[in-house]
Amino acid sequence: MDIARASIDKSVNTWLLVLICLIGGIWAVLTLPQLEDPEFTIKEAIILTPYPGASAREVEQEVTDQLEIALQEMPQLKRLTSRSMPGLSEITVEIKDAFRSDDLPQVWDELRRKVQDTQPNLPPGAGPSRVNDSFGDVFGLYYAVTAPGFEVAELRDFARELRRVALRVPGVAKVVINGERDERILVEIPQTVLIQLGLSPEQLAGRLQLQNAVIDAGRQTLDDLAVRVVPTGELDSLEQIRNLFITTPSGDTLRLGDVAVISRDYHEQPRQLIRFAGEDAVTIGIAATGDSNIVEVGHAVEAALTGHMAELPLGVSLQPIYQQHHIVERSLNAFMLNLLMSVSIVILVLCLFLGWRAGVVVGSALLLTVTGTLLLMKITGLQMQRVSLGALIIAMGMLVDNAIVIAEGMLVRMQQGRSARDAASGIAGQTQMPLLAATIIGILAFSGIGLSQDVTGEYTLSLFVVIGLSLLLSWILAITVVPLLASLLFVSQTEGTATPAPAVGSSGYRGLLLRVLRHRRVTLLGLLGFTGISFIAFTQVPQMFFPNAQTEVFYVNYWREQGTDIRATDRDLAALSNFVSKLEGVEQVTSVVGMGAARMMLVYQPERTNPAYGQLIITASSTQQIEQLSLQIETELQQYPQAQAWVERVRLGPGKGAPVQARFKGEDPQVLRQLAEAAKQVFRDSQRLTHLRTDWRQPERVIVPHLADDRASVLGVSRQDLAQSLSMITTGQTLGLYREGDRLIPLLLRAPDNERGRATQLQDRMIWSRAADHFVPASEVVDRFETRQEEALILRRDMQRTLTVSADPLPGVNVAAAFAELRGDIESLALPPGYQLEWGGEYESSGDAQRALASQLPLSLLVMMLISILLFARIKQPLIIWLCVPMAICGVSWGLLITGMSFGFMALLGMLSLSGMLIKNAIVLVDEIDQRIAQGEPPAKALVDGSVSRLRPVVLAAITTILGMLPLAFDVFFADMAVTIMSGLAFATLLTLLAVPALYSLFFRIHQPSAES
Repeated sequence: MDIARASIDKSVNTWLLVLICLIGGIWAVLTLPQLEDPEFTIKEAIILTPYPGASAREVEQEVTDQLEIALQEMPQLKRLTSRSMPGLSEITVEIKDAFRSDDLPQVWDELRRKVQDTQPNLPPGAGPSRVNDSFGDVFGLYYAVTAPGFEVAELRDFARELRRVALRVPGVAKVVINGERDERILVEIPQTVLIQLGLSPEQLAGRLQLQNAVIDAGRQTLDDLAVRVVPTGELDSLEQIRNLFITTPSGDTLRLGDVAVISRDYHEQPRQLIRFAGEDAVTIGIAATGDSNIVEVGHAVEAALTGHMAELPLGVSLQPIYQQHHIVERSLNAFMLNLLMSVSIVILVLCLFLGWRAGVVVGSALLLTVTGTLLLMKITGLQMQRVSLGALIIAMGMLVDNAIVIAEGMLVRMQQGRSARDAASGIAGQTQMPLLAATIIGILAFSGIGLSQDVTGEYTLSLFVVIGLSLLLSWILAITVVPLLASLLFVSQTEGTATPAPAVGSSGYRGLLLRVLRHRRVTLLGLLGFTGISFIAFTQVPQMFFPNAQTEVFYVNYWREQGTDIRATDRDLAALSNFVSKLEGVEQVTSVVGMGAARMMLVYQPERTNPAYGQLIITASSTQQIEQLSLQIETELQQYPQAQAWVERVRLGPGKGAPVQARFKGEDPQVLRQLAEAAKQVFRDSQRLTHLRTDWRQPERVIVPHLADDRASVLGVSRQDLAQSLSMITTGQTLGLYREGDRLIPLLLRAPDNERGRATQLQDRMIWSRAADHFVPASEVVDRFETRQEEALILRRDMQRTLTVSADPLPGVNVAAAFAELRGDIESLALPPGYQLEWGGEYESSGDAQRALASQLPLSLLVMMLISILLFARIKQPLIIWLCVPMAICGVSWGLLITGMSFGFMALLGMLSLSGMLIKNAIVLVDEIDQRIAQGEPPAKALVDGSVSRLRPVVLAAITTILGMLPLAFDVFFADMAVTIMSGLAFATLLTLLAVPALYSLFFRIHQPSAES
């Protein structure tokens, strides 16, 4: 079918296509979901199993191990990591990359069944296990609620009221509150009173539980109704607890309030403490639904919360910590500006080189391709974000290439006197199949991303999809819309009256090409040598995975000694926060202690629960100030010798953990720590790394009462009796629950403050003997109290104990270079039998991503080669084209070295894009030469004239791509890719125009006559 001629003859259909692309694109811009960065699925779930009173080793052996044995049977499992801590097992389950987000709900159901089936195998007192599969939820709208002068409980109530408001906003999926302080009802009885009354804690607990239990009293028939009987008397106030009567073993009846102090207080050691601008705060994290527009939802939530603040008491404040909708709006506006600049640059270049008529034709096709691609993104469910919009800019040169070939071919033919219909039919009939094949090959160059199943492939998937959609659409518009517009704007000359104007520089290129062809062997040997040198030079290019984000937010991570009270950590963070907030360039500071904040951005990795941990979330006035602020903060951190702290920037991409990590696997914790110390020494000696740390942290100090088994048996005191009595002067003994609305508040029995707080008071405690039914001194059943150290964090990876040494590069040090320098020294460490070394960090993340990409490349390359062979139905032509591909490394190597850019994952994708561009141009050039020879031209003349005829399209495509990429060269995420494509394409253009003809003449033995002849 003659599509080009039909597009002119049936112009209504073509104009309909134009309107669909134009109006549909405008609609898509207004309605497409918007994000700052692409979404990727965090295929992890966390299993938490309490085991109160157990040591970390007991938790590991009796709980973690049992669960891991069951979980490793799951075929979907990729990796198991676990943390065994005193009283708690925490297992992280990671699912294989092959399972997409739609598969995960079924996987999590199977996981829950496995965990549930394992519960009977857990020891008494352990469990129940809880599975959290929403660990990857992103709460992009993150606010702090402060209320100076109000109680912490009132602050919690204000936050809950705001949560209800937020949940009513359309598009809001989930709202979480962090930083709430747990309350408890304290029953404080002096030890002397308990001894005098002969009252055991169990008897007191039983009385409280009976009084406050929820009991069904049944129903009473009343006429024809069955009326429920509801007894009163439940404990619903502190006064009722005080008025509760208890009976002593001697038969006396007393008010509880006469012998005990009843009060309400907050937990001494809360799970998390949050401050905003130095004030106690709770945070509200709001997550939007996956199909919503975060910008619209964010503004709606902001308006709803702001409107409701007027109904709260004066002094209650709602302050934003992170507002994704504002960041997305600002980021996408800047990116849309870059896109418009790229389109404008391309159109301007086309007008300058082709004249305004051809420039308008090709520029219109480009504009319609961009708007049509946005419409296809809407239809296919893609989002507007950094990578999808960047893909349009990356593909800019390839998008205009098809249109340039058709428009330039029509222009030449119409200048030769042909009609618009004949010109369109001639050039489209000649080039539409080679252009389609070249377009498909260009798309396949990115297919490694689309087929890659790892998280990095998912992160960059939209790059492949958008480039594929846009390139296919550009081919369709090139053979439909371009002929129609050219027929309206181009002027046909009377046949024989006009000669097509030669392209600018064609005469100079013709002369250079003739010299190259006459010395083709020398030229090709020179190119081969230069390629070899460039491969060597490439080894000097700095390597990286993903760069730091250009956000104003950065962190300070703060670790005290393992076992530190959370209040001590909070005290340090409060002082540090006060210092940081006074620095010039700091807009706000939020401190979180005890665990990380809610996952406010996808690349944020919240730290798990640990009282020794704290973090400052700092917002600077601009990203340019972060480096100076980091130096000032690092200097101040030297005033905190009791802690290990460092400044951390937000990193783009799906990598996690420290940039440099060495993992040691084995059974003996002591040996693992010795290996870790040896590795840390190597890290120090390299003088390129800082913030050395291990994930097992320090051993924790514990107080060990040694029970005298013989005397304890005689006196009827068990280990449980000892533990419960000693808990009276530590954290308290739980007696029951106090109900208040939807809240269950623990009732705690403990000693008054004057009997608590000092370790020496443990040995003075009286222990209740159940067998003897009276108290006995602790010294009668305890030989001694010993203080010792034990492992408080036992980490395992795939059921094997694993200790990880982590480090960060010093400012200005390349991670890959530092790793390459110390790798040999670490791997030369003598490992005892049964111990292993694994590398993590950027080396592992980058390697996983590249292996996932490389695993799909053979199939992509095979299909690309098959297309090129089928297109020509010969071997030599495809071989000529593919021999030029490795030479593209020349421009890439020297471009990155000259600019000082690193070769990261995005630059690797740029290399794939570059190969597609090179192959596409070479296909059209070789096809042009073949067709001229087939039409009867002498091979020598066909080779030169065919190459010269492709000069303008090839050079124009290169110039438009290079200049169109300029805006991305200043974007931190795309900069290395932009330099790779710009420098590589500049050299690839020379390859297309010189190396391809030289190889063609060599393979087909076409000899050019000498200059004299």
